[in-house]
Amino acid sequence: MELSEFRETASAWIDANVEHAPPDYGAIMPPDMYDRGVAWQKHLFAEGWAGVHWPTEYGGKGLTAEHQSIWLELCALAEVAPFINMVGFVLAGQGVQLLGTDGQKQKHLNNILSADQVWCQLFSEPNAGSDLASLQTSAVKDGDEWVVNGQKVWCSGGRYSDWGILMARTNPDVAKHKGISFFLIDMHSEGVETRPLKQMTGDAEFDEVFFTDVRLPKDALLGEENEGWGVGMTILTNERGSIGAAAIGTQRRLDALAALGSTRGDDGLNPHETQRLMDLLAKGKSYQFMGQRQGPAASVGSSLNKLGITELMFATAELRADIAGPEAMLLGKGSNALLGAPGGRIAGGSSQVQRNIIGERILGLPKEPK
Repeated sequence: MELSEFRETASAWIDANVEHAPPDYGAIMPPDMYDRGVAWQKHLFAEGWAGVHWPTEYGGKGLTAEHQSIWLELCALAEVAPFINMVGFVLAGQGVQLLGTDGQKQKHLNNILSADQVWCQLFSEPNAGSDLASLQTSAVKDGDEWVVNGQKVWCSGGRYSDWGILMARTNPDVAKHKGISFFLIDMHSEGVETRPLKQMTGDAEFDEVFFTDVRLPKDALLGEENEGWGVGMTILTNERGSIGAAAIGTQRRLDALAALGSTRGDDGLNPHETQRLMDLLAKGKSYQFMGQRQGPAASVGSSLNKLGITELMFATAELRADIAGPEAMLLGKGSNALLGAPGGRIAGGSSQVQRNIIGERILGLPKEPK
């Protein structure tokens, strides 16, 4: 199908079905959106829109990454979720397509698209977040099975997920990057315990997950034993996104930021606040253009945008609270944004790690001492 024809057809379908869709909640489905998210994904699957660039044998349309980019852009314009959850659709789905056995593909891919399997990511640990390769959750061979023990933290969607992608240490006697394996784990397995993590906003968006003698079959291993670090990096760096969708999301943030200028009505902002606002708008526009220059392929250059947008949102939350004055001490949008802002410096790769990536891989500076 030609791209122009696809754009027209997809746009018409979204317009006709937007009433069935949950709002565009971002990459990770919030727990309170579970029912609506699953219903929407099942509707997408039934109507043939669940996997635009996935092979037809797994329920997709068999089109190209360019068609998928158009789909993401159109969903962003309509402010609807393009799929149920990034972890299953992008990370697990892509990983199984690239590296899975025929059995793994048959077991998971169609079920991911139909929302019969909802997935979460089990990477970070209490002492292995920014330095993920230091993870200590273990998977020990026992005959034809693996026995998993350990803990994961900051897991999005753990409490409602059916399956998870898990990185665990399978050889403690080699360099830390070389002794990790990548597993597909049934979250309903005996010995898996999920606990919500309450944040200072009062919400519990994330979970911590505990594994106690969890037994995994041998076909739970994705890729080769002790090659899990490479599997994880392959999945993350081969991710394809949409320039258009990202640009639309950034523009909406900038529009909301610009609206702060009329917060006080006719009185407007004072000169100092106005200067801060204009500085943030100029920076935000530069990040938007930088993202468009990068293109749809994930790369180390995305660290520049991740760091920039994170700091922009943090500074915006501070400005919003300063404009609100004493009212920012009361429960509301201003206080919630301010309390939630520090989390942005951790989620998706901490700002410290992004600075290391920029320094070492882009600027060519010496590596951080170990």
